Amino acid sequence: MPAAVAGPEIERLIQLLARLPGLGPRSARRAALHLIKKREALMTPLSAALQVAIDKIQVCKTCGNIDTQNPCTVCTDPRRDPAIIVVVADVADLWALERAHATNGFYHVLGATLSPLDGVGPQDLTIEALVARAHDPRVSEIILALNATVDGQTTAHYITDLLQEAGVKVTRLKARCPRQCGSARCFENGNQRTHDERRLR
Repeated sequence: MPAAVAGPEIERLIQLLARLPGLGPRSARRAALHLIKKREALMTPLSAALQVAIDKIQVCKTCGNIDTQNPCTVCTDPRRDPAIIVVVADVADLWALERAHATNGFYHVLGATLSPLDGVGPQDLTIEALVARAHDPRVSEIILALNATVDGQTTAHYITDLLQEAGVKVTRLKARCPRQCGSARCFENGNQRTHDERRLR
């Protein structure tokens, strides 16, 4: 049996880092070693930043974004167009669209997409809150920025049907990427943006 090369505290750090997306055991060990070597310049401020995040991060009561204020920075930005709400499945999609400057509207985070196989139904998403927001007289367009997967398309059609009584235009936001996946994250790397004005009804 190989001898341990580090104490349990360091091994615990490696195990936790390995849980992060994109990090396996080897990359987690490299990351842990880098943090240890840069203890004062990186590890200490990172630890402080994580503690602040634990204490202050909240879920926006309006759109579902994650921020240190509630309502979030996006929802309190007076420069945004109140007539537009962009619907995304996850906060990561919202952040990707913001980095790409894809829209100047507001957002609504569903929390996921409908997935019967995974047991995710309408009651598990914030669809009811979206419908309520769509009835705001200031709102004239709902832009669906959902993945072009079966679950994403199912969610888009379900929402479109529910919004018929709201009297708003329902459109799709698409990215010109080689895979044509339809994900909001296609915008993350600065791909050219197109707004598909096709009505979904």
